[in-house]
Amino acid sequence: MKRTLALVFLCASMAFAAPKSMDVYFIDTEGGQATLFVSPTGQSMLIDTGWPGFESRDARRIAAAAQAAGVKQIDYLVITHYHTDHVGGVPQLAALLPIKHFVDHGTSFEHGPAEDKLYQAYTNVRTTGQHIEVKPGDTIPVSGLKVRVLTAAGNLIAGNGKPNPLCAGTPMREVDPTENARSVGTLITYGKFRMVDMGDLTWNKEYELVCPENRIGTVDVYLTTHHGMNMSGPAAIVHALHPRVAIMNNGAKKGGTPEAWKAVHSSPGLKDMWQLHTSVAGGTENNVEEQLIANPSAEGDAGNYIKLSAHEDGTFTVTNSRNNVSRTY
Repeated sequence: MKRTLALVFLCASMAFAAPKSMDVYFIDTEGGQATLFVSPTGQSMLIDTGWPGFESRDARRIAAAAQAAGVKQIDYLVITHYHTDHVGGVPQLAALLPIKHFVDHGTSFEHGPAEDKLYQAYTNVRTTGQHIEVKPGDTIPVSGLKVRVLTAAGNLIAGNGKPNPLCAGTPMREVDPTENARSVGTLITYGKFRMVDMGDLTWNKEYELVCPENRIGTVDVYLTTHHGMNMSGPAAIVHALHPRVAIMNNGAKKGGTPEAWKAVHSSPGLKDMWQLHTSVAGGTENNVEEQLIANPSAEGDAGNYIKLSAHEDGTFTVTNSRNNVSRTY
């Protein structure tokens, strides 16, 4: 009897001591963004909410991922910028899940009937929680994680880093006056694990972050900027970040352009690239192997997500919810 009790106690102690993970759900919003982080303490942070409409499709997909993660509320909702595919789903999501804190870069830089209506719909919901306006260098206080703001409202973090030899060969683009260039970009750290999410930040701002010196350093996981569109994601930033794994949050017919895909896929040290969708524009040459694609069909997909579980020692596992294919890094 004593041996049995001792064994039960030992097993319970081992279970209690088992290291917890940070879980990340890359939710399919058909070319928008919705990325759910669940800290080892159980707090949640959602970056963007996908599109409005479609019978609350994106809000329901976020709620389903939250249920799978055991999340009953969104503790911190980070809105990277005020475009429909990122902020449009806020009212529908708020009808399904409580949202405690709303994090953004402040007032919208785009104006017009449609733009003002979109921004007003968001701010109407924002009044139901606490508002946090962030600037570069701030941290978003998610328990158990370090979430550092790298970019906001067109401004960038200060600081120096290692010289970036790719800068000289990178041409600049026309200045982007849109909300994309004002995206809230974040570096998410859990122990030794580092991941970057830059929203829809565009070419020139990304260049400034790592040129002439890389202010971010290296990361383990790179979420493709701007859904893998060719107006973002120059090799100067992707290769400087030197990710082990990249996740492309593209849609079938949005993002995943060959130029951006090649810049990521050719990054030195990249072990794998995972995609939310097969890219129609990518064709056979510029898509990863099908088992690493959550939604391989261009029509009528099931909204499968990609899940990442990271540990303090820097190891992490990526799983395709469609086929349960997993790889550990």
